[in-house]
Order: sequence, then C-alpha cells, then structure tokens
Amino acid sequence: MLISELLGRKIASALGLQIPELVFATLDEDFGRSEGDEEIQDLLKSSEGLNLGLHYLSGAIAYDPTVKIDSFLASKIVWLDAYTTNIDRTFNNTNLLWWHRELWVIDNGASFYFHHSWNDFERHALNPFPHIKDHVLLPQASMLDEADQLAHEVLSSDLLEEITELIPDEWLEWNHTQQVPDEIRRVYLNLLKTRLRYSQNFLKTAKDARG
Repeated sequence: MLISELLGRKIASALGLQIPELVFATLDEDFGRSEGDEEIQDLLKSSEGLNLGLHYLSGAIAYDPTVKIDSFLASKIVWLDAYTTNIDRTFNNTNLLWWHRELWVIDNGASFYFHHSWNDFERHALNPFPHIKDHVLLPQASMLDEADQLAHEVLSSDLLEEITELIPDEWLEWNHTQQVPDEIRRVYLNLLKTRLRYSQNFLKTAKDARG
C-alpha cells in the first residue's frame, strides 16, 4: 500500500537507515500499454494516478541472513518494523539489500496492516506485535533499548505530523469511510504518537522473542 510505503520510508530515514530515494510520480493511462504480459498490464492500469517512484539500486544484492551486521543497525531495523507493524522482513523474504557496502531497507508496503480494520485503530496502536518473532534481524538486535531511546529522541510530534501531512488527498479518498482526508491523516498521526508513547509494548515482545 502506498501510504505504508511512504510512512515507513520516512520513519526509517528519520532513524538514520539507508533507504532508496523516494519521489511522487503520476502515471497516465498510456503507461504500460505496450506491456506484453497481461497480468502486469492489469497491475499497471490499476496504478494510474499518483504513485511513488523509488531509486533503482543497480547492482544491489539481497542480504544473506547468515551475514553478521552491526547490532545497533539491526536493532534500529527491528524497532522500525515493530513500530510500523511490518510483517514482511523475514528469513524467507528479507527485503534488505547490500549496495555500496551498506545495508539498505526496502519495501515497507506490508506495514500498518490496521487499514484492513480501520474502525479499531485504537487497539492496533497498542498492538505488542507478536509477528516480530519472525524478523530476520531479531537474533542480532541486542541493542533494542538504545534503538528505542534514539527513536524517542528523533520522532518528535512535529516530525510525525510532517510525515503524515505528506499523504496526498488522492490516497485518502476512500469509499468505505465518511471521513475526509484531514481526518484520516489525524488517525495515522494519533496511531504513530500512541505507538511511540507505548513502545515498551512491542519492545518487550521483541526482547522476549530473543530469549
């Protein structure tokens, strides 16, 4: 989901993680018309309008889970994914790339899965996120308290508001709710503030999963 990708990447950047450059891109109805694969063409057609464009990391290679990395870096990535409830950074699908000798975080689209139960966001905000037990970097995340401290220092209320204000109106015009875009942005902002305030909920889950 585009909103998940946008929010996840902006939060990752605030934590000092390497992420590919992100830009807004508008795709018109002619885009992908010459694509021969019918399934891909259907996907491109459904992507018409305002989208996100990401810098292609040419020559990047997938992260090998057997490779040891800096424990603070691992802890920041685990903290990020627990905070944003990202279920898709596992041993089977790391969504991490090596590029120019640095580890890059990609694909935050599986974050914030509460959009699928929109009316219950308060409960989701306090979700301890048990899925963190499957995180590819959890075994190396021995500095979770330090990562949590950093997050509380850099993710100010003003910054979180700036990030949620980036969500375009076009992405918030939903048929299943009567809320207007500004009201939906406020829900996302309140979610982020609440999860940060009660970060010990998911931090404890991650620590317990480490054993």
